[in-house]
Amino acid sequence: MSALRVAVVILNWNGKRHLERFLPEVVALSPEATVYVADNSSTDGSVEWVRGHVPSVHIIQNGENLGYAGGYAKALAGLDEDILVLLNSDVEVTDGWLVPTVARFAAESDLAALQPKILDLTVPTRFEYAGAAGGYIDMLGIPLCRGRLLDTLEDDQGQYDTATDVFWASGACLFVRAAHYRISGGLDPDLFAHMEEIDLCWRMQRSGYRVAVEPSAAVYHLGGGTLSTGSPFKTYLNFRNGLLIVLRNMPLARLLWVLPIRVAQDVVAAWTRLLVGDTGYFKAVAKAHLHVLGRLSSTWKKRSGNYSRPLKGTYQGVLAVTYFIKGKRRFSQLFG
Repeated sequence: MSALRVAVVILNWNGKRHLERFLPEVVALSPEATVYVADNSSTDGSVEWVRGHVPSVHIIQNGENLGYAGGYAKALAGLDEDILVLLNSDVEVTDGWLVPTVARFAAESDLAALQPKILDLTVPTRFEYAGAAGGYIDMLGIPLCRGRLLDTLEDDQGQYDTATDVFWASGACLFVRAAHYRISGGLDPDLFAHMEEIDLCWRMQRSGYRVAVEPSAAVYHLGGGTLSTGSPFKTYLNFRNGLLIVLRNMPLARLLWVLPIRVAQDVVAAWTRLLVGDTGYFKAVAKAHLHVLGRLSSTWKKRSGNYSRPLKGTYQGVLAVTYFIKGKRRFSQLFG
């Protein structure tokens, strides 16, 4: 193990049930790290339970629910470790999970962010939605993963066991080099939750750093611990943040034609769901677009840095066309 100092930081908001199930094992299997719980003003006794049952864990109290992005941004600001591991509270780690991941940072000075292979805790042979074996984006800025296209999850048969550079690393288990994280601007609290790690990794790449996956390490993610898949608030955040990060990070020449297509795709998705009676989905998309429209100026002011640097982990096609029209459901089929 390198001399790099490692902090494992678990953000918590009323997730006592997850802390009870997963935190003791995280502590036991992370002897190389200092473990923190950053609490977003929980009311379920989470902090008291940690103090009473896992006293070696350091507690950071944020004072209010700042979401994933804001909660981590505030918590990480006060840490001085070299490598920061942002770990969801509903993740089961494995023996030695930190060894190959931290070794990568020791050996590769331009590596800014990294994730292990993320598998589904309920179906351990299957990739998990939030990250799988590393994230890509298509030419419109739509996220996809090695092992997951839209809602189609692949079984892990070793097909993505090659360590490689990717576009984004999953916030479910996100390793970042503290120095590069801060130079790149860190997580944006305005995003609150969902896709904030894609925004961060996009800015890291534009700053000249690399994002990668290390599949020799694996963790198991339960998923849906805070917001369920069908939550209108989650739908709102996904559509809102998807547009905000494109506005902030995409080169202007591409943005001018991508943005109208993205808006049109969203409108089609919203009306399709409304026609089958899903009014919550329709309202969430409409609310997301109104939010983006009202914050065009403030979002535009966040544009800075290099927009011409080549980026790794991009798919030069349109995922919706590839998936729905061409019928390709596996990541490996995209480049065949």
